[in-house]
Amino acid sequence: KFVVVFNCSDQMDYRGLGKIYKGLAQSGSWGCFDEFNRIDLPVLSVAAQQIAIVLACRKSGNDQFIFTDGDVVDLNPEFGLFITMNPGYAGRQELPENLKMLFRTVAMMVPDRQIIIRVKISE
Repeated sequence: KFVVVFNCSDQMDYRGLGKIYKGLAQSGSWGCFDEFNRIDLPVLSVAAQQIAIVLACRKSGNDQFIFTDGDVVDLNPEFGLFITMNPGYAGRQELPENLKMLFRTVAMMVPDRQIIIRVKISE
């Protein structure tokens, strides 16, 4: 299977995102949406509904779902959706709560090399 990375921007719309979600669900591929919080807030709100439909279908074990545009879509349960965000930069949105709850949060930070070196030396 493939991991397809999408570089998100404020130019993305809900129709384009919907096509991506449907394609990932059908193919069983994983999609990584880099800097997802660059997408405009109204689009993020619709994206939350679209993602919720696809994830609810997978959770229920169904092999098809009806998408927001009325299309009947086959579901390959191996698909995955992942997002990355860089909060605090200009032009970044806070995710709506209904979208936040669909993803597991993982925080990352730059390692403190001084502490790592001290621990390694003391071993």
